[in-house]
Amino acid sequence: MHDPLILAIDNGTQSVRALLFDLKGEIVARSQVPLLDYRSEHPGWAEHDPEGFWQALCQACGQLWTQPGADRARIAGVAVTTQRGTVINVDREGRPLRPAITWLDQRSTSAVPPIGPLWRTAFRLARVHETVDYLRGEAEINWIHAHQPEVWQATHKFLLLSGYLNWRLCGRFADSAGSQVAYLPFDYRRLKWAGRRDWKWQALALEPRMLPELQAPGTQLGSISAQAARDTGIPQGLPLLAAAADKACEVIGAGCSAPHVGCLSYGTTATINTTTTRYVEVSPFVPPYPAAIPGAYSLEVQVFRGYWMVNWFKEQFGHHEQMRALLEDVAPEHLFDELAEAVPPGSMGLMLQPYWTPGIRVPGREAKGAIIGFGDVHTRAHVYRAILEGLAYALREGKERIERRAGTRITELRVSGGGSQSDAAMQLTADIFGLPVARPHVYETSGLGAAIDAAVGLGLYPDFAAAIEAMTRVGRVFEPVAGNQAIYERLYREVYLKMYRQLQPMYRDIARITGYPRQA
Repeated sequence: MHDPLILAIDNGTQSVRALLFDLKGEIVARSQVPLLDYRSEHPGWAEHDPEGFWQALCQACGQLWTQPGADRARIAGVAVTTQRGTVINVDREGRPLRPAITWLDQRSTSAVPPIGPLWRTAFRLARVHETVDYLRGEAEINWIHAHQPEVWQATHKFLLLSGYLNWRLCGRFADSAGSQVAYLPFDYRRLKWAGRRDWKWQALALEPRMLPELQAPGTQLGSISAQAARDTGIPQGLPLLAAAADKACEVIGAGCSAPHVGCLSYGTTATINTTTTRYVEVSPFVPPYPAAIPGAYSLEVQVFRGYWMVNWFKEQFGHHEQMRALLEDVAPEHLFDELAEAVPPGSMGLMLQPYWTPGIRVPGREAKGAIIGFGDVHTRAHVYRAILEGLAYALREGKERIERRAGTRITELRVSGGGSQSDAAMQLTADIFGLPVARPHVYETSGLGAAIDAAVGLGLYPDFAAAIEAMTRVGRVFEPVAGNQAIYERLYREVYLKMYRQLQPMYRDIARITGYPRQA
């Protein structure tokens, strides 16, 4: 009897991946289908056909079965992890009523449900009324309620992408509590839907009947249906286990299950996370997200559009390296590493603040990106390295904020996501943080985290601690270089930490004059 395998389906922003893991956390077989059909009918919109997500999943599974080692008879269970905050309205038959609004979407509305006078007074006294108003305006369901009332009226369930794919796989409107990162009436402290007296029910145009059943990570949501088996080739009747959102799965897939271990994600959104069983708000009145471990939280600081900035640079200024890569038949990332390594630490004084897209509270909504310190010695290579350094500075600031709020020290770092494949990025991260930085043993950490959830739920490991210990480990470790660390320490303390405070008034003036970014 061969050892069992876990099928993890990871629907990210750029692709859908079908991954088979063994119980040691090794990838046995893998397939990937790119997601290309994002639409933007208006500036700032970002939508995707829900059927396109499902067809990409089916195609990824179909390709997987052709791979060596993809033995369907050995699969013990299935788990799904997806991009966060992408929402889909469906009717009673589970048919989508409109395109999915993805997490990249920037639409908002001023036509929001009213909040009662007691809550309004409480928010004003707590000085969070602007944040609450911003969240109400950004909530996708409020926009749909205001601008597409016929869709809102016909909505039977309002699902995250994870809930939609679970529905397609098992025929139940059920989702993981670990996936609920969106503008929803979710009680982050208790990790369940908010109670009926919670202010979120007033702030959002949602009714309890519109939400799916929630279950903890590692519990069974259902079984693969006959229709899903025909569409995907996954054996009918296999258990479908609750996993969590992609970032939450990435954290445990990188082995970061203790408060002293920080997980840096160098993905489309760059983040730093650590896992704790204590409810801690790193930014006041902004809750921690649910972890992929039941009853635990991910303390997270985001740099929105983080490593998207690297792709932005490559598209705008990296044509030479991309052409060379084709001619020399090498990976473009190798040439971009050469570009970064040709520049000394500190980029000869070029400093970048990576707020290409503003946040909600930290930084403020007026924030814009900045590059300062230009001189005639600076080239594209300096700008590229300054981007990598600026992202690491911002995440170090996030690390220190987590430490202050949680009262613990982060002494170990793991880095996952696309940027983790860059040796230059890994080394400068170690230098800027002044800590050893490890690359997990597999690149597909989100999928591995989902597989860990499934392995525990199937009883293949007695608990999460045992599963994480057996299925995760570190690969290459990058140690800080003393001379580089000294330069970065001074630049971080004496320059970077002062940049936002000094530039903030000018950011506000720019927004006031140009109308971008939109102010509350």
